[in-house]
Amino acid sequence: MQSYFRNRWLPYLLLIPTLIILVCFLYYPILSTFSLSFNRSAPNGIDLTYSGLENYQRLLDPQITRTEAGVTLFKGQYLIVLVRSLVFSAIIVVGGLALSLGIAVLANQKIKGIRIYRTLLIWPYAISPAIVGVVFLFMFNPVVGVINYAWGNIFGTRPNWLGDPILTPLLVIAAAIWKNLGYNMIFYLAGLQNVGGELLEAASIDGANSWTRFWKITFPLLSPFTFFLIITNLTYSFFDVFGTIDILAGPGPANSTTVLIYNLYRDLQVNHNTGLAAAQSVMLFGLVAFLTIMQFRTNEKRVNYNA
Repeated sequence: MQSYFRNRWLPYLLLIPTLIILVCFLYYPILSTFSLSFNRSAPNGIDLTYSGLENYQRLLDPQITRTEAGVTLFKGQYLIVLVRSLVFSAIIVVGGLALSLGIAVLANQKIKGIRIYRTLLIWPYAISPAIVGVVFLFMFNPVVGVINYAWGNIFGTRPNWLGDPILTPLLVIAAAIWKNLGYNMIFYLAGLQNVGGELLEAASIDGANSWTRFWKITFPLLSPFTFFLIITNLTYSFFDVFGTIDILAGPGPANSTTVLIYNLYRDLQVNHNTGLAAAQSVMLFGLVAFLTIMQFRTNEKRVNYNA
């Protein structure tokens, strides 16, 4: 049954508050950022001069160094940061989903007190990324961290988790995966509880072992959840990890944890280069949008919504 408004203008009147919020806090900032990306900012970060595509050229220039006003700019650094961000994102998405699915399978077992275990596993999602950074910072502190203390007692060494260009990125990735673990597990757990028991029982009667039943029946039926979680985790890995990185490692030793979102923040807040930061914001948005569209064009065909 379709509803009708007696007054033809009433629907538009009801939409006005939502449109005002969208214009003020979404559409205007997007257009403003796009406009700023075509300007060169003064050292104070406020005065702007139109420069066309110069900011984008500076980001994508393959030259290693260039000097402007006595300051050496590492122009090829952005491409390095781009590759590093893609690697970070791939590990966070794939590793996070695989670990979440494994935990969800365990949490789907019918054992005593399982609801308590599920609640405890979901809790990390309620913690903000910055608090996750603080938690891991104290746990892995080279001097007073409980992990380092236990590691030293067991193995006789105390790794410099926050000062090693290999260990620090791995620690940031682990913190990012742990933060989103509860979110992913909720969806996978809901999917597992809706998998038809008759299908698994029929496969078991036909002689399929538990591993075959999982990969041939259970996992394909979870494809809608996996597809949705890939998109949300992709966005999370590019944007929401900033708080964790900023608190836990900053740029990291040898810039090993400087990803796109942190590089953008540093150019804006530290170097006061408003135009360059705006160009990076536009490129980051375009990259995530491109990856999302590619996911829809390639993986959505494999999703089965009829199971």
